[in-house]
Amino acid sequence: MAGTTALGVSLMGGGASRAAVRPVKPLVLGHRGCPARRPEHTLASYAKAIVDGADFIEPDLVPTKDGVLVARHEPNIAETTDVAAHKEFAARQTTKTVDGEEQTGWFTQDFTLAELKTLRAKERLGAMRPESMGYDGQFQIVTLEEIADFVAAEAAARGREIGLIPEIKHSTFFSAAGFNMEKLFAARVAASTYLRRAPMIVQSFETANLKLLRGMLGDIPSVQFMQLIDEDPKIPADVVKAGGTTSYAEMMKPEGLEKIAAYADWIAPWTRQIIPVGEDGKIGSAGEFVADAHRAGLLVGCYTFRPENHFLAADYRNEAGDGARNPDGCVAEIRRYLAEGIDGFFTDDPALGRKAVDV
Repeated sequence: MAGTTALGVSLMGGGASRAAVRPVKPLVLGHRGCPARRPEHTLASYAKAIVDGADFIEPDLVPTKDGVLVARHEPNIAETTDVAAHKEFAARQTTKTVDGEEQTGWFTQDFTLAELKTLRAKERLGAMRPESMGYDGQFQIVTLEEIADFVAAEAAARGREIGLIPEIKHSTFFSAAGFNMEKLFAARVAASTYLRRAPMIVQSFETANLKLLRGMLGDIPSVQFMQLIDEDPKIPADVVKAGGTTSYAEMMKPEGLEKIAAYADWIAPWTRQIIPVGEDGKIGSAGEFVADAHRAGLLVGCYTFRPENHFLAADYRNEAGDGARNPDGCVAEIRRYLAEGIDGFFTDDPALGRKAVDV
């Protein structure tokens, strides 16, 4: 058996027969860092997540024109940077179709790393998150290499393991533009001592890239793989490209879970796919998904818990208003999901996630 880390990220055996070890406590996954308090995917956001007790921080990865992986939730950076204020880049505004969705904006693959470094991050949700918005314009876009060095330094300073849970974004879309996301990522892992030894969970909404990366990185004991699940009736972009018809809803059925377990260690749907809400917006009853996934040998994560009333089920909201922070309601809702036996969860506010777990 591979050595188990403090975060429970280890594997038994090798290849398709390996089995993930369940963590001692459900893992608190800092979704884009701590975007409830700092602009997402900045070192400030990751730092806040770490100091607030996140077990893992999440860099979503997209490429630059010169093939460097940087942390942005989407290739379109119109909402999360000040690019629109840079007159020198006005002509680069364009329209692209990303996984079937037409988007207009500025895209990372049209900028060199040096050009992106002239931009500054801003809060995506604006006035709903005034604390985070107060940091607009302060922080630069960072590379995976910079994030790995930063997390390594934080882990050394704090004397505890800090994992990374990178998401490989839009492999099919970027492949059509000439970028091999899997090779770019594997090369960066090979070049980083920390990425080769730290707890790491590689995630994607696509399936083919996870299978490829399992072959590239699957022999590293500290690496796991997470299949993300989007809403029904959507189909993974790589499956669509290959002419397939298997939807995310089908992937969540017992036979689908068995197939996922052949290449992934985790499955992570949207919270409402685990426990739905009714027409009144209140939390409903959970089905058998968590038990089915565990029977298939998969760990279960989910996304994303956010602290504002706007994102909570109706029975966890308070009277402060739709956009108001509601920490108590958020903690209570997380605990409702923990009661179903999930093994980890993404949250925009890791301090509240830590509070929910450390009862």
